[in-house]
Amino acid sequence: MSQEKYDLVVIGAGPGGYVAAIRAGQLGLKVACIEKEKALGGTCLNVGCIPSKALLESSEHYHLAQSEFAEHGILTDVTLNLGKMMERKSKIVSGLTDGIRGLFKKNKVDSYYGLGKVLDANTVQVTDAEGKSQTLNTDKILLATGSTPVDIPAFPIDERRIVSSTGALSLPEVPKHLVVIGGGVIGLELSSVWKKLGSEVTVIEFQDRVLPPMDADLSKQMQQILKKEKYNLHLQTAVQSVSYLDDNTLKVVAEGKKGAVEVECDVVLVSVGRRPFSDGLGLDEAGVKRNDRGFVEVDDNYQTNVPGIYAIGDLIPGPMLAHKAEEDGVACVERMCNIAAHVDYNLVPGVVYTHPEVASVGLTEAQVKESGRAYKVGKFPFMASGRARTLNDTRGFIKILADKESDQVLGVHMIGPKVSELIAEVVLAMEFHASAEDIARTCHAHPTLSESVKEAALAVDGNALHM
Repeated sequence: MSQEKYDLVVIGAGPGGYVAAIRAGQLGLKVACIEKEKALGGTCLNVGCIPSKALLESSEHYHLAQSEFAEHGILTDVTLNLGKMMERKSKIVSGLTDGIRGLFKKNKVDSYYGLGKVLDANTVQVTDAEGKSQTLNTDKILLATGSTPVDIPAFPIDERRIVSSTGALSLPEVPKHLVVIGGGVIGLELSSVWKKLGSEVTVIEFQDRVLPPMDADLSKQMQQILKKEKYNLHLQTAVQSVSYLDDNTLKVVAEGKKGAVEVECDVVLVSVGRRPFSDGLGLDEAGVKRNDRGFVEVDDNYQTNVPGIYAIGDLIPGPMLAHKAEEDGVACVERMCNIAAHVDYNLVPGVVYTHPEVASVGLTEAQVKESGRAYKVGKFPFMASGRARTLNDTRGFIKILADKESDQVLGVHMIGPKVSELIAEVVLAMEFHASAEDIARTCHAHPTLSESVKEAALAVDGNALHM
């Protein structure tokens, strides 16, 4: 049965899709948004960014209560109620999904629940959980279906004891021994949750360092912290097999530079990356081009090779990050409406929400060296920050790379307390092509963690005041 015609149908209600739908509604378009799950918000809100940060915060509080409260003169007898912790996580998620529904209503966005499939450039089919289908007519289609965890055929994810990030967010009990395959962002964040709650953790990473894409100094510092926290790290190591010894025990066999590795555990987290969710959407039948990795090919306006069909977020090349997808969504819809919009993909910050946090934007030092550009480095340790000392959290540093001749900031890399918040200052500075001196001469409140950004900028020319 055909429905009334829309100006835009968005397939996918994750950060890219729902933000695009809201912006389109603000611009006066008649919009529908299709979501295959029962709740809006996509992976990020339901089984990704938000629930993981909720558990990271709760597990850190538990860890602090056990290990550091006494130093503050607070004496406690701490026990873990994992069910209550999970309940808090779920409450946060449901509150935010309700919020998106409210925003859809405010901006007159119609929502449909079911699997969206492109029939042609002007028709989308929606099939609900009961198998009932309906079609939506539209002028334009925006694909925003996000991504899904990469599965390894040799040991498929069963979400029982061999889990993806989704399963790792809802384990019924604290693992005695958690093995994490992959030392990237997701692997380290989720291993941090369970480590703080009492698990032994083994991380197996194929590359020669954790957080491989980030600046080498950040990786080195993180590895030192992980070793101090008694993580078992196996770098330059490839997993060969994961098998059940019995219903509750797994055996992981790997081969590394230093020889064979065999580990028995009760949970394995497979965290080796994500791939675009582009299958089953009718793209091939509609003539939409994808590359051999499943990414949708788009032009500068996010339009595919089929006029009227667009794609954003994890479906197209670039960082698989929620905030990148949001920027894509807004820019795409604004360009549809002939509004000038621009996203600088060189300035998309990356954050790891471990404790301490990691944040990065711009070029790494290795990339600057490879470019042949002459540069300067300013570095400031949180050990020298008065505010960090009052927080009892002095691990890490801020590192600023600047062009030797122009002093323009080329990249900033941070590891330390609340750097997920501090990174925004330097992203804004770099957006305006600021120099290190611009940051250094900007007054920062005292005592704050942000003073460390100023000090790192001063250090670019050897003028740091507090070290």
